[in-house]
Amino acid sequence: MIKKLSKHGNSLALIIDRPVLDLLDIDADTALEITTDGRLLIIAPVGDPGRRERFRRALEEANRKYGRMLEHLAE
Repeated sequence: MIKKLSKHGNSLALIIDRPVLDLLDIDADTALEITTDGRLLIIAPVGDPGRRERFRRALEEANRKYGRMLEHLAE
């Protein structure tokens, strides 16, 4: 998909089509993180801040429960 920026006051705006917004579950209240690698513009919904911590806890629990078994399987 190729888009052009639209004039919006003294700024430029990028219009994102509804199907893309729906796919990413983005609405007018969704916070977006805008970053760049120096060449590309990257726009992504801000993630759930507790998600990484929940994942870390789940990984620790799985290692506690199944760590020995996984080590034996790896041998």
